[in-house]
Amino acid sequence: MKRASLAAVAAFAFLLGPQAGRAQGAPPGPLNLDVTRWKVVGRESGPVNYYTAVNDPALPFVRAHYMPPEATTVLGFEVNDGDRKRATAVSWQWRAETLPAGGDECADGKGDSAAVVYLTWKQTLRWYTLKYVWSAVGKRGAVCGRKRNPFVAQDTIILESGAPLGVWHAEQIDLRREFRAHFDNGDPNGDVPDFVGIGIMTDGDQTKSESAADYAGFVLER
Repeated sequence: MKRASLAAVAAFAFLLGPQAGRAQGAPPGPLNLDVTRWKVVGRESGPVNYYTAVNDPALPFVRAHYMPPEATTVLGFEVNDGDRKRATAVSWQWRAETLPAGGDECADGKGDSAAVVYLTWKQTLRWYTLKYVWSAVGKRGAVCGRKRNPFVAQDTIILESGAPLGVWHAEQIDLRREFRAHFDNGDPNGDVPDFVGIGIMTDGDQTKSESAADYAGFVLER
């Protein structure tokens, strides 16, 4: 995938049609996202779907295994209309299995990740995306890849980096706090638009290297 096109994933084409899995409406409370419901984001993906749903009785997960020279593929999950305003947090588990050689999301030409989770909001015509990554060598806690224009706002945040491999890590994101911190100068009373979708991606196209990770336990708090 061209990196310029990937920047536009902030607009998450899957939210404009039936290509993505869709979280069904339900009473307020935690909503577990079924690993079999993730769908390829067609307009942002190559022809090869290198993701597999693994129904492990202990913890079902999505396995991603990128091999060069494949084009990058993104999976998406659309949030139901009834949950978009009441969503408060997203949690998940992930584990890196193979790190893309020298992958560093804050370095030009090295922006490959063992694992990526995209969280996306929409307000009128503008899309806001936070891209959380498991980096190969990037500095944990770094924020980079800042993009701002009338239609797209996006930041990249390195949540995890390097080893240990093959070990599950749990993450939880407060959706309102993170949106305000990145897009509203930290205003604790700032308006937060509708939370519309989640994406996942593993890639190695820039470094031309193998990359692999597993994703599990996505929960939407409402």
